[in-house]
Amino acid sequence: MFENMTFEYLLQSMMDRVPNAFDKREGSIMYNALAPTAAEFAEAYIMLDLINDESYVDTCSYNSLIKLCKVRSIVPNPATSTIAKGEFNIDIPIGSRFSLDSVNYVVIEKITTGVYKLQCEDVGPISLLGSLIPIDYIEGLESAELTEILINGEDEEDEDSLRKRYYDSLESEAFGGNIADYKEKVNKLQDVGGVKVYPTPGGVGGTTTLVIINSNYSVPSETLINEVQEKIDPTQNQGNGLGIAPIGHIVTVNGVEASTIDISTTITYQEGWNFEELKPTLEQVIDDYFTELNKTWADLDNIIVRISQIETRLLNIEGVLDIENTTINGTASNYTVSADNIVKRGVIVA
Repeated sequence: MFENMTFEYLLQSMMDRVPNAFDKREGSIMYNALAPTAAEFAEAYIMLDLINDESYVDTCSYNSLIKLCKVRSIVPNPATSTIAKGEFNIDIPIGSRFSLDSVNYVVIEKITTGVYKLQCEDVGPISLLGSLIPIDYIEGLESAELTEILINGEDEEDEDSLRKRYYDSLESEAFGGNIADYKEKVNKLQDVGGVKVYPTPGGVGGTTTLVIINSNYSVPSETLINEVQEKIDPTQNQGNGLGIAPIGHIVTVNGVEASTIDISTTITYQEGWNFEELKPTLEQVIDDYFTELNKTWADLDNIIVRISQIETRLLNIEGVLDIENTTINGTASNYTVSADNIVKRGVIVA
């Protein structure tokens, strides 16, 4: 906005206002009097430019974005800890601590005999599973395994996500259990990566169905579904307003399901390459494409797997010369999955 207000421009503008009868050469009394002022003005314009940028959501820094979002009662989602399932040969005390690699866990809840929920002592996503080592001695303990991630931990909400939530709040006003209200509140919950809201499913008034995806953009665990259900509308007292849902709203929470996508194609390999050598790369490229699709699930009616995208991405792999005759689940056309389904890779034949 003030890019032209440089030291040179300001000094020249000021010197032009001085009558030519005065000596204005560099080093003159007039020059030495005006140059420091021009420098100060140049710095002031730099600060004005910064203040202008910090005043608008689309150009401000993260710290200023947090302040601007507070005007609409939006705050960054905090970092959270992973909740995992541990299996032991005996019952162990609540509060027992274990380590896996460099990460520590504490036992927080008993699920059943020898099976417990453990909470990571660090925040952020953790995916490593395996044998647990007790930090404190537990008599009779012979085996301890971390077997499943129940609720993914998350990092603090990043700038792009927070900015998107701000803009979303302008497009639709969240109020009293409308669709925007459910989306806003459910998306704030730990490990929820997106939600679809179905008011009055089957035409039954006062009922709402929520379908969620986890923060890894995959099928949520039963534990996560139950956690969201209890926070939105506890099962034992549905419709009584004891959760986030308003009084009179009977809310059911479901998780997305995964549609398996089998891909068959004919690949011409470059000299020295073959399917077995490239198979891990082919699978990773397809997995990355499917993750991109799954990230858009909450904003689309249906995910569409496109043959053109598959072929374009596979053609970019080193060792692939040409590709043709691609089919998805046996059909030589794009594949549309159900509204409440995401996609996962099945068999690749190439």
